[in-house]
Amino acid sequence: MNLNEKFVITINRELGSGGRTVGRKLAEKLNVPFYDKALINALEKKYHLTVEEIERLKGREHSWWADFKRVVSIGKSVSDEIYYQVEMGEEPDILTTDDMFKAEVEILKGIAEDESCIVAGRSGFFVFRKHPNHLSILIQASMDFRVARVARKKNITPEEATKIINKVDKMRENYVNKYTKCSRYDARNYDLVISADGKTEDEIVDIILRFIG
Repeated sequence: MNLNEKFVITINRELGSGGRTVGRKLAEKLNVPFYDKALINALEKKYHLTVEEIERLKGREHSWWADFKRVVSIGKSVSDEIYYQVEMGEEPDILTTDDMFKAEVEILKGIAEDESCIVAGRSGFFVFRKHPNHLSILIQASMDFRVARVARKKNITPEEATKIINKVDKMRENYVNKYTKCSRYDARNYDLVISADGKTEDEIVDIILRFIG
């Protein structure tokens, strides 16, 4: 991957692996925007970004996403606000429809057309599989690690954390199977697979930066 040209890094992650934090920290290191599934879904709903609306925007501007960003002033504070409104339990995925998936794909492509970026989400590796300057990453962790982290962050019992993880794992795998016809656990989808066990988020970021070179 060439950092001197427009690039996309996609991060798939297991719930409780710290992948979202890694993505955010990596984006800060590389000084590029960070986007995730929850934010994209929230933008779709809040600003009615249907496929038809995106097509209208694309017809009006060469880079419709750049124009859209200027209008809604997407920034770190807005992104975090939207994210934390919808993050708990990953409920937005339950509402995914074919039209919403198509809109999400168009949003992701619009982002990549306008700027280098890091995208955390289950379809990123698929959407950008033919992108000429794309790095695909999977961050995993043992169940013990994941349960402990989710329980700590959400202030719940290990039993409750286990139920949430199992639910989200199933939901994410079903989502990927439905829209990409492959498994998110298939290592062939990724350039780099990292286990979070025994590592801090900053250490994982350093591993990725060394891999990029």
